[in-house]
Amino acid sequence: MSRITVIGGTGYAGAAIVNEAVARGHEVTAVSRTEPAHPIPGVAYVRGSALDPEVRARAFHDAEAVISATSPRGDMATQHIELAEALASRAGVSGTRLVIVGGFSSLRPAADAPRFIEGDVPEQYRTEAEASNAVLEMLKAEPAELDWTFVSPAATFGAFAPGETTGFYRVGGEVAIVDSNGESYISAGDFAKAIVDVVDQGTHHREHISVAA
Repeated sequence: MSRITVIGGTGYAGAAIVNEAVARGHEVTAVSRTEPAHPIPGVAYVRGSALDPEVRARAFHDAEAVISATSPRGDMATQHIELAEALASRAGVSGTRLVIVGGFSSLRPAADAPRFIEGDVPEQYRTEAEASNAVLEMLKAEPAELDWTFVSPAATFGAFAPGETTGFYRVGGEVAIVDSNGESYISAGDFAKAIVDVVDQGTHHREHISVAA
C-alpha cells in the first residue's frame, strides 16, 4: 500500500485516478477547490487550492507520490505553470514522486516530427495546450533530484467521451499512439489504471509518456 495524493482529485481524470488508487488499497488524499459530487469511501478530501502553501503541505504530508490532474482552464490557464512549479519544488525537496497529467498536443506524430503544439492546434485549445506543454518543458529542466513523469492522454480523452473501462491500455513515448484507423482514444478508467500502474510499478522515471487504448 502506498500513500498517494491526487491534486484535482474531483475532476474528470482526478476522480478516476482516486477511485482506481483506493480500489487497490492505497491510502488516498484528494485535493480540490470543489467538493466531490460523489465522495469515495476511504478517501481523505482536502478542500482548497494547492497554490496555497498550507494546502500544499497537507498534500505532501507523508505522501509517497503526488499526482497532479488539474486542467489549465478558466483561471488555471494562467496559474497552471505556477502550480506545477510549486509542486515540483516541494517534490524535489521531499523526494516525493511527482506524476503530472499533461495534454495530447505535447506529443509528436512521428519520432522525427515536431510536437503537435508546434503546428496548427485549433485556436479554442491553444491556450490550454501551451500551458500544459510549458509544464513539460519546466520538468525537463529540473535537477535530477526531481522524480517526475509527464503523462499525455490520447487525443480523445474527456467527459465528452467517457467510454468504458476495459482494463486494456498501451503506453508509449513521445509519439502519439493511434489505432489502425488513425484514431487515438482512452477512457477515464483505463487512463487511471495506467497512471496508478506507473506509481505501483515504479516505472518511467523522468519521462514523458503517452497512454491510449
